[in-house]
Amino acid sequence: MAFFGMRKFSTPVMRPLWPFFVSGSFVLYMVSNLQDSGVRSAEWRNDPRNPYAAQIAKESIH
Repeated sequence: MAFFGMRKFSTPVMRPLWPFFVSGSFVLYMVSNLQDSGVRSAEWRNDPRNPYAAQIAKESIH
């Protein structure tokens, strides 16, 4: 008997949504890598608008 829409068994959440979680984490990882490679590219390495310019310059010295 369904009392106020409650059932005896739980509704699956993770089983139908696992492809979206996996693809979302993959996309987040790839966007992060693309952003990092773009910031460290030769074109933007010495640009004053680059927030990581000081960090990149410090790493290139060593």
